[in-house]
Amino acid sequence: MSPVFPMLTVLTMFYYICLRRRARTATRGEMMNTHRAIESNSQTSPLNAEVVQYAKEVVDFSSHYGSENSMSYTMWNLAGVPNVFPSSGDFTQTAVFRTYGTWWDQCPSASLPFKRTPPNFQSQDYVELTFEQQVYPTAVHVLETYHPGAVIRILACSANPYSPNPPAEVRWEILWSERPTKVNASQARQFKPCIKQINFPTNLIRLEVNSSLLEYYTELDAVVLHGVKDKPVLSLKTSLIDMNDIEDDAYAEKDGCGMDSLNKKFSSAVLGEGPNNGYFDKLPYELIQLILNHLTLPDLCRLAQTCKLLSQHCCDPLQYIHLNLQPYWAKLDDTSLEFLQSRCTLVQWLNLSWTGNRGFISVAGFSRFLKVCGSELVRLELSCSHFLNETCLEVISEMCPNLQALNLSSCDKLPPQAFNHIAKLCSLKRLVLYRTKQTALLSILNFCSELQHLSLGSCVMIEDYDVIASMIGAKCKKLRTLDLWRCKNITENGIAELASGCPLLEELDLGWCPTLQSSTGCFTRLAHQLPNLQKLFLTANRSVCDTDIDELACNCTRLQQLDILGTRMVSPASLRKLLESCKDLSLLDVSFCSQIDNRAVLELNASFPKVFIKKSFTQ
Repeated sequence: MSPVFPMLTVLTMFYYICLRRRARTATRGEMMNTHRAIESNSQTSPLNAEVVQYAKEVVDFSSHYGSENSMSYTMWNLAGVPNVFPSSGDFTQTAVFRTYGTWWDQCPSASLPFKRTPPNFQSQDYVELTFEQQVYPTAVHVLETYHPGAVIRILACSANPYSPNPPAEVRWEILWSERPTKVNASQARQFKPCIKQINFPTNLIRLEVNSSLLEYYTELDAVVLHGVKDKPVLSLKTSLIDMNDIEDDAYAEKDGCGMDSLNKKFSSAVLGEGPNNGYFDKLPYELIQLILNHLTLPDLCRLAQTCKLLSQHCCDPLQYIHLNLQPYWAKLDDTSLEFLQSRCTLVQWLNLSWTGNRGFISVAGFSRFLKVCGSELVRLELSCSHFLNETCLEVISEMCPNLQALNLSSCDKLPPQAFNHIAKLCSLKRLVLYRTKQTALLSILNFCSELQHLSLGSCVMIEDYDVIASMIGAKCKKLRTLDLWRCKNITENGIAELASGCPLLEELDLGWCPTLQSSTGCFTRLAHQLPNLQKLFLTANRSVCDTDIDELACNCTRLQQLDILGTRMVSPASLRKLLESCKDLSLLDVSFCSQIDNRAVLELNASFPKVFIKKSFTQ
């Protein structure tokens, strides 16, 4: 074969390998389930009896529907024996995540997705559970009581949370994973995926979920871990596993759960000169950059080892303008950040959500990275990053002067005083503080007047929401979206200040705000003063009435999503008027609305087929 274009041939083969692997992804899950079933039937000693355990404790999670101060719809309901199973329906004693479907990606507060997110990472939420005894897992059963099918990944950790001595190394292993699939039933089920064997005992299990295909909130009741105390010996039947599949699985292990490659692929190894590369180096620099822009981060790491030319392109800071490290949370550590540091001097979007927990990332390692790579940052995602402390927020405020979006969702271990540093980020346009214990909001609002998106859902340390609403109305004139989910004491006075001061509001979540009463005229005022509303959640407010719905129909014709779950005072006639007026309405939740029976919902569905009308009830 004439070596005219060996460089092009190498690159072509690399792309072929990537495409071949991704093309087999659709069938791989089915194949591995069969193979792992063989593994799970391995022969064990009769003395090695199986241990069956329910979760002892919920130690971490990304979101939940419930309140921080109760047990209704919270993740803590996953601990212990089942409360509901085998019953089906909507029950407060279950664990429920905050969102479902695609509605939250279609509202004004939705953020743009990161580029280069690997296709095998589709997790949206997670929950971590501990068990009494460490075992080698043989099965994990998830008891789902309402709208099953959200669980897409199950992982096990080598660390024992109850051990007095911290481990020298912490490993996460994927026991089972699958792409999101739609389950055409809302009834309860015991989900029993075929898991693979691991070579360490565990009592820490993590469920990751994707609820995008669900028609309503998934509800989980309990998790059962089956396992043996002694390491099982694989049966000879495992030789039936296809060698191509083993190779593919090994490749996925490197790419799916970890960033081992970052710790060695970006090392300063000397690359050989190699043979003549034909005309590849004659291609415009920008064209090669565009081609490489389609690779995932681990693929970029691997390609950087092939030759000096591609190493130069793969290490170009322009390849790291948008850097999403969330998919690699299980292995990302200080060493990974150090190797990436020189290549991220131009990074503008950085996603470190879910990363760094259990000592993987230190405060010093994070600070070193931001001091080099923070000057151009515009967007920083740090959801559930529990390594953060006050020093980290101080470094962010000093090293990221151009920051416009900061997500600290569920960073519930941050001390309240740490949030004072956010007030220094005067260019902020988006701030997510969901489930944080901050007390510095007045200072933040006073200095961050450019805010357009603000999430304060489940912020239990805020004592007076009327004062906060008044400050928002006075300072945040550009505000477009506001999440006050489960704010405990806002009244009609705060709503009046908010509505008059923020006329550009397109999205407002007042779900589970028990102190608001329709009789005060607060909802009518919202309808009159906020004509741009596209999403309005009045979840669980029993006082919402026909008058409020009529005012929305007359004044908020751009409305797309409305949640009035739980009201007893809205009639089908009023809803019909709303649907006729709001032509863009796509989501209407009338669950537990006593005047809206199933017959009324069927009639409205027949007249307005483009609208998803949700009617839920407890069986």
